[in-house]
Amino acid sequence: MDRSSTPEVVVHDSKSTDLIKPTSPTSEKAPGGASQGEYKVYKRRWIVLGLFVLYSASNALQWIQYSIIANVVQRYYNISSTWVDWTSMIYMILYIPLIFPGSWLLDKLGLRIIAISGAFGTCLGAWIKTFSVSPDLFYVGFIGHSIVAASQVFILSLPARVAAVWFGPSQVSSACSLGVFGNQLGVAMGFLIPPMLVKNHDDLDLVGADLKFMFYLVAGFTTVLLVLIILFFQAAPPTPPSGAQLSKDSEGGVQSGSFLQSLKRLLLNHNYILLLISYGMNVGVFYAISTLLNQIVLFHYPGAEEDAGRIGLCIVVAGMLGSVCCGIVLDKTHRFKETTLAVYVFTAIGMWIYTFTLSIGHIAVVYVTSSLLGFFMTGYLPVGFEFAAELTYPEPEGTSAGLLNAAAQVFGILSTMLYSEILYHWNDIAANVTMAVLLVAGAIVTLVIKSDLRRQAAHAK
Repeated sequence: MDRSSTPEVVVHDSKSTDLIKPTSPTSEKAPGGASQGEYKVYKRRWIVLGLFVLYSASNALQWIQYSIIANVVQRYYNISSTWVDWTSMIYMILYIPLIFPGSWLLDKLGLRIIAISGAFGTCLGAWIKTFSVSPDLFYVGFIGHSIVAASQVFILSLPARVAAVWFGPSQVSSACSLGVFGNQLGVAMGFLIPPMLVKNHDDLDLVGADLKFMFYLVAGFTTVLLVLIILFFQAAPPTPPSGAQLSKDSEGGVQSGSFLQSLKRLLLNHNYILLLISYGMNVGVFYAISTLLNQIVLFHYPGAEEDAGRIGLCIVVAGMLGSVCCGIVLDKTHRFKETTLAVYVFTAIGMWIYTFTLSIGHIAVVYVTSSLLGFFMTGYLPVGFEFAAELTYPEPEGTSAGLLNAAAQVFGILSTMLYSEILYHWNDIAANVTMAVLLVAGAIVTLVIKSDLRRQAAHAK
């Protein structure tokens, strides 16, 4: 549709809204009082998105909290490496059964209630961990960690939903990428902060003191965020930001039926199922590499605990940049399949380079190759979310993203277990080659997906 021929709608409340162009000239009234041609985007959307970014980060930073200092945790609590691996895998395992009730609750209760619930669970779990600082109390920390892990069901599915509810067609992909940025920011903090705060002291009392400080710091951060979300996080703007969102609002959220019917339609969408598989492979490999990064780095570079954390930080920070770049590309071009496939292919190439440079003997090289891998591997996350939203419109974004994440958790568990077994029974090259082959297979699956951009068609009406 040629939007240049349509006059710009002037929004008089300049303090609360931004000017955007309408997608269809009509005077029919929309829900909330706006005409269907007058789609407003409110400046408060940036507050909502910013709160979501921090809220997502507060949960994600705890995912890798134990694994990135695995050797210290094993020695302090006198536990095996398998238990440390489980602190990461519990995030994946709990998500799979919880995503279905979580998606249903998101559709029924809306963004605000779900965000408050997730922030509360994240805060509660963080405070429980403050009571686990004793060599015989690992189980207490694991309970708190599991509560935090369960709370992510109210987080991972939200970026596409927040973007669709609050942002117009020209910003929705960028907003989604910023929403995913929050999770990546948290993972980056999880890689960076624990090795800085918890040192590998000979004296276990000093290790305990470091752990206690870290746990209290995280608990305080999550408490502040919970208060801010209760005060300022809103469920939706007064009027819809786009024609696509207007159509969904006017038809009652879950269009054409119940949550179960929506789920059935998603599972019968051939292109979406292919995306589930390819997305799961990519993110599953990322989970496996992140979980065992400390052990891989220390195998080649003994005593480099802080370097392991910084390398993980490089992976995620590069991925943040990749996410933002990909979001901008999608908003400018709307070439969802082409962008998804290109990012996937470069991820596979990055994995092969990472595999054969780990043992080169110069840790600076590992920093560079890890950053290259991270730019594409974690930069792929918002691309997958947005492609899913296009393929499944008008189904709720929370449900399509939730299933996408569930597939990622399944592949993450399998990939982590496979990676761990190959690493311990053979070597890191064999383990990394296996992951690289999975990425090549995922790229092939992506190639088969048809570019059925349903949401773009709705915007153009």
